Amino acid sequence: MENAGLAIALIGIVALFCQWAAWQARLPAILFLLVTGLILGPIGGWLDPDALFGDLLFPLVSLAVAVILFEGSLTLNFRELGSLSTVVRRMITVAAPITWAVVAVTTHYLFGIGWDLSILFGALMVVTGPTVITPLLRSVRPSERVANILRWEGIVIDPVGALLVVVMYEFIATQSQAAAFGHSVLLFLEIIVVGMVIGLAAGYLLGKILARQWLPEYLHNLATLSLVFMVFTFCNHLAHESGLLGVTVMGMWLGNQKDVRIHNILNFKENLTILFISGLFIILAARLPQEQLIGIFTLAPLLLLLVIQFVARPLSVAFATLGSPVNWRERIVLSWIAPRGIVAAAVSALFALRLEEQGHPDAHWLLPLTFAIILGTVVFQSATARPLARALKAVEPEPRGVLILGANAVARTIGKALMEQKLPVMVCDSNWENIRTARMAGLRTFYGNPTSEYASQRLELTGIGQLLALSPLRELNVIACMHFRNEFGRENVYTIRHTSENHKAEKHHVADDLKGATLFTERATYAKLASLIGEGAEVRVTRLTEDFTFEAFKKSKTRGTLLLFSISEDGDLRPFVAGREETPESGSVLLSLVPADQSSKEVPVPETDTPPESPSLPD
Repeated sequence: MENAGLAIALIGIVALFCQWAAWQARLPAILFLLVTGLILGPIGGWLDPDALFGDLLFPLVSLAVAVILFEGSLTLNFRELGSLSTVVRRMITVAAPITWAVVAVTTHYLFGIGWDLSILFGALMVVTGPTVITPLLRSVRPSERVANILRWEGIVIDPVGALLVVVMYEFIATQSQAAAFGHSVLLFLEIIVVGMVIGLAAGYLLGKILARQWLPEYLHNLATLSLVFMVFTFCNHLAHESGLLGVTVMGMWLGNQKDVRIHNILNFKENLTILFISGLFIILAARLPQEQLIGIFTLAPLLLLLVIQFVARPLSVAFATLGSPVNWRERIVLSWIAPRGIVAAAVSALFALRLEEQGHPDAHWLLPLTFAIILGTVVFQSATARPLARALKAVEPEPRGVLILGANAVARTIGKALMEQKLPVMVCDSNWENIRTARMAGLRTFYGNPTSEYASQRLELTGIGQLLALSPLRELNVIACMHFRNEFGRENVYTIRHTSENHKAEKHHVADDLKGATLFTERATYAKLASLIGEGAEVRVTRLTEDFTFEAFKKSKTRGTLLLFSISEDGDLRPFVAGREETPESGSVLLSLVPADQSSKEVPVPETDTPPESPSLPD
C-alpha cells in the first residue's frame, strides 16, 4: 500500500472487528487476528509490513513484546503461589518441564532442527496464558475443579513461561555471538545479571514513587510506560538482548511490592496490551512468506500437533495429578485443553527476527511452527472440548449462582440471604472497606472492577449465571449489564433503579435492553432500599405450599413488604422484576424485605378473600 496512514488505519479497523468477533464467538482473539493477518498478507497480498514500516518494524515489535511481557509479569503475585492447590503447583513445576522435553525432542527429530532452537521452541509451547484459556472455559464450562486448575495454570505459567523463554533465548544468542563455550557462558551470565539488577532496581524505584505519591496519580501510567521503555533500551545497551529479561523482572518485582496500588496501572496496561496485540499479530502473520504458510499445512506440523495434543499434554497431566482427588474424567478434560497463545506468538516472532539477523540456520522454522500450533490447538480444542466434557459428564450444571455488583449494605444483605439458600454468590466492588465487610460476613468477594480485562481472567464465574447490579453508581450498573449480557444472556442481567432516573429527560434514559431489567418495582430505588436496611429491615423467607399459595401470601403479607426473589424447588432463582408478573408454584421459596416495624410480626394465613395488594414500599 502506498498510503501508510491509510494502511495503519485499516489495520486498526480490522483488529477491532477481530476482537469483536472473538467476543461474540467466545473464542480467543488471537485466532481471528492471525487468520486475518494471513489473509491480508501471504494469501491476498494486500499488506506488506516490511515495506510499510521499513526499519521501524523491528523496534516497534520489540517494544510491543516488552509491554506484553511486562503486563503479564505484573500479574504474578508470589503470595498467591502458596495458596494454590498441589495440582496447580505441579502443573507448573512438573507438567511444564515434561511438555518442554517432549516437544523439544519431537521437534529436533521430526524437522532436523538443532537442539538449541528445539529447546527454545519447547519452552515456547509450555505457555498457555489466560487470554486463550478464559474464552475456552466460558465456552466449554467444565467442572469447577477443572476450571480452577486450568485458570490458575494459565495465570501463573504466563509470566513464568515468558521468563523461561527469554532466558533460553539469551543463552542461544550468546552462543551465536561467541565461538568459545566459556565466552558464551560469560555473556549469558552478563545478560542475566544486567537484566536482573536493572529490572529489580527499576521495579523498586517505581514502587517507591507510587507508594509515596511523588507523582500525581494521572502521571502514574505515563511514568510506568516510559520506565518500561527505558529499562528495555538501557538493558540492551549495557548487555545485548537483556531488555526483555529486565522488563519481565521489573513487572514481577513491582507486582509483589507491598503498599503499592497497581490497579490503575493494570487497567492501563491491559488496554495498551490489547492495542499492541491486535495490531502486532495481524502484522506478524502478514509477514509470513507464502512458502512458510504452505508449510504449516504439511504432514510434519500436523504430526507435531498430534504429539503435543495426545502425548505431551496427557503425560504431563498424568504426573501432575498423581495421587490427587482429580478423577479420570477430569484428567482427560485437563489433558484436552491447553491452547497456546499470546506469549508464544509475540516472543517467537521477535526471536525469529533476531535469530534470522544473526544468521541462525533454523530460525525460519520458529514462526510458522508456532503459528501452526497456536491455530491447531485453538481451533481443535474449541471445536471438540465441549462435546468431550459433556460425554465425560465433566461439565458444570446449569449455573444458578449470582454475581452481585457492589458490596454495600444492600448488596451484602441480599447476598447473605441468597447464600443462606445454598446459592453460589459472588460480590464485587472497588471499595476495599465494602469488600472487607463482605468477607467478614462470609461472602465470596472480588476486589476490583468486574468489567476490566484483569477481572475477565481472574473472576471465577463457575456456577454463576445471573448479574444483580446493586451499585449506588448508576453508570457502573449500566456498564456491567452491557458487559455481562453476552456472558449470562440478556434475560439474566438485572439492575436496581436509581432516584436520579426519575428526573432525567427521556433522551438521557438508557434503553432497557442495555441496562437490564429493573429489579423488584419501579419504586424500589437503591436509596430506598439502603434507607430501609439502615433502619433495620430484614429479609424474610417464606415457603409456599398447596394450602398457602402465592395468592394467599400476597393477601396476608404485611404493609410495606417488598418481594425480592422466588426460588423454585429445583433451585432456580427468579428475581421479581418491575412490569413482569410472577406466579411462583407450590414448593417455591419467597424472599421478601420486611420493614423494621413489621419484621417482628408473623405472616398470618389469610382467612378472608380480600383482594391482594401489589408489592409496595412505605412512602
